[in-house]
Amino acid sequence: MCLLACVAGYRAHAAPLITPAELAQRIDDPALRIVDIRSQQAYLTAHLPGAVNAPYAVWRGPAGNPGELPSLARMTTLLQKLGVSPDLHIVVVSHGDDASDFGSAARVYWTLKVHGLRRISILNGGHRAWVQAEHPTDPGNESIRPSSFVPVVDNRYLASKDEVLQRIRNGRSQLVDARPAAFYRGETRHGSALAAGTLKGASNLEHDRWFVPGTARFVPVEAARSIASAEQLSAQTETVSFCNTGHWAATNWFALSEVLGHSNVKLYPGSMVEWTQDREALPMDHVPNRLKALLIDTRLWMERR
Repeated sequence: MCLLACVAGYRAHAAPLITPAELAQRIDDPALRIVDIRSQQAYLTAHLPGAVNAPYAVWRGPAGNPGELPSLARMTTLLQKLGVSPDLHIVVVSHGDDASDFGSAARVYWTLKVHGLRRISILNGGHRAWVQAEHPTDPGNESIRPSSFVPVVDNRYLASKDEVLQRIRNGRSQLVDARPAAFYRGETRHGSALAAGTLKGASNLEHDRWFVPGTARFVPVEAARSIASAEQLSAQTETVSFCNTGHWAATNWFALSEVLGHSNVKLYPGSMVEWTQDREALPMDHVPNRLKALLIDTRLWMERR
């Protein structure tokens, strides 16, 4: 009786982070679906036993702004192909190279949650941590049965441009810029953004603050709590996380929403690339003057040559 209740409780919940040791203990569980988001070449060379492959690029939007959420039809096809369903525990595995790589896993985690899935974890430290712990890997491809799962978009975790504008105007939300400080201060911009600067009233919490230095391993919960406290981020206030294309922002969203359990955290997927494309000037801070903007444009042009 107790055993059955405990198992049922476990299956209904999944911690947002899972260690290689914890995953190794469950690697043969039929209720587990490991989704490897590395390149196909890396996956075919060596992957966790039973893992299926869906490179990070397939989770992203169009070239003009990869931060945009893919169409529901496209996501339905992908999730069914991966054999994903709500009764499975999904574990997302990235390379584990650095903090930016973790952002890929966090963005996929967020995308899964937006599409109605709840039992999701990220392998802390990624594929690299798994190999360093000397757990087994397999070469080649895995054959799995497609699912019939039909996702529905859950807007509780998603902020649109219009919603962000409304929150700037009413001033009742925390806007958190996950980009490196140079972007936040308007000293540079993403190549597809039309202006440098940040959302009006935003604070800057760089995405790599959440990691053990020099690794892609997320810090313990107490350390994460200290980071949020130092930035004066309230769990009671609605938070919107953003960056350039919703990649680094996914890490801040994951930290606040999933690790720390803040109840009202949204990610603005279009982020600064979408925000600056609007023909009407939307409210921003730290916008450089014309001379500084021209210098930024020149530098970016030379880097592309």
